[in-house]
This record gives sequence, structure tokens and C-alpha cells, in this order.
Amino acid sequence: MINRIPNHKQQLFDLWASSYDTLFPSVFYQAIHKRLLEYVELPKQANVLDIGCGTGRLLDRLASQEPTLKATGLDFSGEMIRQARAHNRHRPRIIFIEGNAIALPFAENQFDAVFNTLSFLHYDSPEQVFQQVSRVLRPNGRFYLVDITTPTQSESESAYVPVSPGGVRFYSRGARARLGKQVRLNCLGHHHLLGPVLLTVFAK
Repeated sequence: MINRIPNHKQQLFDLWASSYDTLFPSVFYQAIHKRLLEYVELPKQANVLDIGCGTGRLLDRLASQEPTLKATGLDFSGEMIRQARAHNRHRPRIIFIEGNAIALPFAENQFDAVFNTLSFLHYDSPEQVFQQVSRVLRPNGRFYLVDITTPTQSESESAYVPVSPGGVRFYSRGARARLGKQVRLNCLGHHHLLGPVLLTVFAK
């Protein structure tokens, strides 16, 4: 049986969706996106996936910078997807679909890059998410994982915080590298973007 994000967490994001881009978290995320893109390398005519895309702001910024880019945004919140579609300025290069990170509805070796920004902390099956990312990435593709980290670099260290429905979990540099190694994703490095928000780059 697939282990899914709790429905009450999905309901929370559904409720946030219509006002999400006017809330403080969205302003914070936009600052993170700007810093993230300083480290992103994409081939020409890249095909990319954004898991946990929310209202689609990261892909909007990427498509504005990369005129040949094609992209898919995926989110478990139907309301977030509706907002993303309503504000999609880059049709048909960008599409948005509702789906789950632990059962990605895509073929193997489909994407040049996968992004996951400030949503990995919500997943209760991190190993499955990494397995799915590895499956859909093309050889030499990149996985850009951005999330709040713990202060330690221990391989096994993660920190559970009982906030929001279902709680959240933060992963150290070592824990991220270990998750990648289990599915043959090589950790290329870590970069602090803003405060405790850490980017980890993987290559297939």
C-alpha cells in the first residue's frame, strides 16, 4: 500500500492556495528560488520536473530565463495546481498536474533535472521519493533538493518537529547524501541559500 502524505496536510495546503502568493512564506520562497538558480545548470532545451511545485513560481522564473525549457510541475494539492494553471504564462511549455512524489506518473529517464523546494520536509517516505527521482532522471541529470537542514553533518541525523498537521522532518547533509547513495545519486555538494535553508545537488 502506498504511504501517502496525510489528508489533513493536503487540506491545509488546499486552504492556503488562493492566498498563498500574498503570504510571507511565498515571499520567502521567492528569495530562495532566486538564490537556487545561481547554482542550476541545464542543457539546452531541457525538460525539468518540479515536485511540490505549489503555485508554480519556480517554474515561472525558470521559463522566463530559459526560453527553450519545457517543464512539469507536480503537487499533491489540487487547489495549488489550480492556482498554478490559472497563472501559467508559459503554456504549452509548462504544464501542471496533481500527483504524489512517491508514485511519480512519468516514464524512466524522462527529465534532465528535478527540483524539490521546501516540501521534502513533509514527506514521510523519503527513501521512496529519492527512488522515484532517480527513476525519472536521465543519465547525468541533476536533482536539486532545497530544504531546511539540521546543524549536524551526521549521516543518520534527522530532526522531527511536531508542527503543522503530521509534523515535519529536517535532514542533515550526511542524511541527504545517504539517501542519494541508496539510489545511486551522487552528492555533488551543499550550498546554504538563506539561513538554515540548504541546497544539495545530486547527479545520476
